[in-house]
Amino acid sequence: MAHYPHPIIAREGWLHIAISFSAAIAASITIDWSWAIPFWVIAIFVLQFFRDPPRVIPTAANVIVAPADGRIVAVEKTQDPYLNREAVKVSVFMNVFNVHSNRSPVDGDVCDKWYFPGKFINADLPKASLENERNALWIKADNGADVTCVQVAGLVAKRILCHVAPGMHLQRGQRFGFIRFGSRVDVYLPPNTKINVNIGDKVYATETILAEFREQITAENPADIV
Repeated sequence: MAHYPHPIIAREGWLHIAISFSAAIAASITIDWSWAIPFWVIAIFVLQFFRDPPRVIPTAANVIVAPADGRIVAVEKTQDPYLNREAVKVSVFMNVFNVHSNRSPVDGDVCDKWYFPGKFINADLPKASLENERNALWIKADNGADVTCVQVAGLVAKRILCHVAPGMHLQRGQRFGFIRFGSRVDVYLPPNTKINVNIGDKVYATETILAEFREQITAENPADIV
């Protein structure tokens, strides 16, 4: 899992990229070049959508990193619907031009995993957290804190991919899934967590420190780059 998926271009996109570029090449050969331009635009868009660059992991032991690239659309005290507890929810909205590879916000063990079919309304809306298709991970951080990380499908997202299962250990910044095309990720944290972001902030998966635990995590830090 340390090298999942292939760096630079996510493996979830290899087939889509091959199909889109094949169509563009075929259009260039069989029809007028001007008519092939839309095929090349689509191919380039698909290529950029599935980019998955390596990221530098912050070394401080108590930090919680952003699980996705995008914009902060929610920072609020609420009820964690998966663990039935009070929590602080931080939501990252990804548009179609953001990197869509999802990464673990903390070092910890995956205790449980839940998938819920649902709607495909705009992921920028608050009700998307509970009405859209979603996949939730309960991660027990190495310091004992509970973290819930939820992949939420968006308006044009048609598939949530999650490649981890209960019993697995995740390193902070480790890739664990992907959402195709436009979506959000919700993170539910303990109420006393120090939040470092505000609504409207742009964040980058792994590199942006979303929040900090009040207690230090005791596990060793992962490698600086994955």
